[in-house]
Amino acid sequence: QVQLVESGGGLVQAGGSLRLACAASKRTFSRYAKGWFRQAPGKEREFVAAITWSGGDTYYADSVKGRFAISRDNAKNTVYLQMNSLKPEDTAVYYCATTVNFDYLIGGSRVDYWGQGTQVTVSS
Repeated sequence: QVQLVESGGGLVQAGGSLRLACAASKRTFSRYAKGWFRQAPGKEREFVAAITWSGGDTYYADSVKGRFAISRDNAKNTVYLQMNSLKPEDTAVYYCATTVNFDYLIGGSRVDYWGQGTQVTVSS
């Protein structure tokens, strides 16, 4: 059983920063692409960012491009999401996700494992 455990969520004022982390329970998944999705109240889950297993390629939703940065440390089996210049519209539950192929995450077509989610609230 694979577990993805997120941490780092919380309450922050607009313009502030947060750093989310997601640790995978099995080192095997260091060879998988990883990403972040979010779901705001009353809205569908949406793609935020993805990174290849090597960390050599990343992709972002237009709404976060230039403000968020995804990275990973395979030695620690952990993926990060640095969120800067946060806006109230970034308020959502953020989910870590992993799958075999980077493109699957971007399209949202396949996710093998999800984390339990971490709440991010941005006040105006």
